[in-house]
Amino acid sequence: MDNSNQTSIEKIKDTIYRSCLFLDDEQWSNWLDLCLDTFQYKITSYSPEIRKDMTYFSGDYKELCSMTEMLPKHNTDHSPLKRHASVYTVDLALDGTSAETVTSVVIYQTMLDGVNSHIDSGETRLFCAGRYIDTLVVEGESAKFLSRELRLENRRLDKGSHWPL
Repeated sequence: MDNSNQTSIEKIKDTIYRSCLFLDDEQWSNWLDLCLDTFQYKITSYSPEIRKDMTYFSGDYKELCSMTEMLPKHNTDHSPLKRHASVYTVDLALDGTSAETVTSVVIYQTMLDGVNSHIDSGETRLFCAGRYIDTLVVEGESAKFLSRELRLENRRLDKGSHWPL
């Protein structure tokens, strides 16, 4: 692999990991800055009971901008989420300008006082697990998301989960 391809792969990984940090810190505009204005995002899971894919969310860049602007006004569970991600694959296009990636992700939630009576305050629990399936475009010194699918293993999300995962 030549140096330019290795550099592109590092840019791509950096963008994926930065996206996790921005999402962890609820820095929605910084996260959206990592996305192209044609960005498509969805959260899905397969249900063995009905033998079909389920879509929890599907939206484009404009819808995500609107949604994240409204988040402070929503009645949501404010217990913080933290992601642990590991990039499994980066399949760089032959011309080195785009890539398909697969990243394993688990998201933990630390419970705040009084949020859920059946869970102790300060307890950290597994919120969800899955994979980010991303398409990124390399532009100059950075890589930007063209699309992201969070493919969950979970088939249930708690109420008040309005934010991008």
